[in-house]
Amino acid sequence: MSEKYGNFADFYPFYLSQHTNKTCRRLHFVGSCFIISLIIYVAVYGSYSLLWFVPVIGYGFAWVGHFIFEKNRPATFIYPIYSLIGDWVMFKDMIIGRIKF
Repeated sequence: MSEKYGNFADFYPFYLSQHTNKTCRRLHFVGSCFIISLIIYVAVYGSYSLLWFVPVIGYGFAWVGHFIFEKNRPATFIYPIYSLIGDWVMFKDMIIGRIKF
């Protein structure tokens, strides 16, 4: 991960190369679904103190996927913003069928 990416379009192919394991991708997807559910719950019930679970859920599922199944270091450690964007673009790409679930 020594290459510097000047924009997200250049970074995203690298991001996808770090998510070749099906279980890792699925864990990212499940974590993203839980984040969306939690945000909806907070919006409906006003339980704002639960928002601190968002990074725990998001990183928890993703890091299990990387360390146990993908056997690599999450790109978040070097590219935190691009990786966050990549999580949601990959989530969208999985929903629309562009990336195999």
